[in-house]
Amino acid sequence: MEALGLDLATFIGQLVSFLILLGLLIYFGYKPIRKMLDERSNKIRESVEQAEATTKEYERAQMEAEKQISKAREEARLIIAEAGQVRDRLREEARKEARQEAQAVISRARAELERERDEVIDDLRHEFVDTAILAAEKVINEALDKEKHRRLIEQALEESITFKKIEK
Repeated sequence: MEALGLDLATFIGQLVSFLILLGLLIYFGYKPIRKMLDERSNKIRESVEQAEATTKEYERAQMEAEKQISKAREEARLIIAEAGQVRDRLREEARKEARQEAQAVISRARAELERERDEVIDDLRHEFVDTAILAAEKVINEALDKEKHRRLIEQALEESITFKKIEK
């Protein structure tokens, strides 16, 4: 070894020093560094798992949001359809009500016309009776009992009207 320029005692001393230093570095340096690297690796793995879990949660939330949007759209479609049905029903009710009101107006108008017609017929009947009595007075040239003759003429007119109604 001397030919190589090495002294055996120095070499052994340096080897022992190197082994002691290597042992110290392993005990005080490698284990804590390894522990720190393992902890860091665990933190990174946990962060990656948390990121994956967050991504899955985001995807689940997105799917849930899409379901809710779909459900809301369906509800909106149903509400619109129901509103259309309500609109149609209200239109139909308004038409029915308008028809009923029109029928009521027509019925009232017919009743009013019949009442007015009856009044006109009664007025004409009274005038006819008065005219007939007046004509009879002039023909006979004497005063007649107006009330008695009025009743007789009205009775005759009534019998005539009843007879005409029976013929129809």
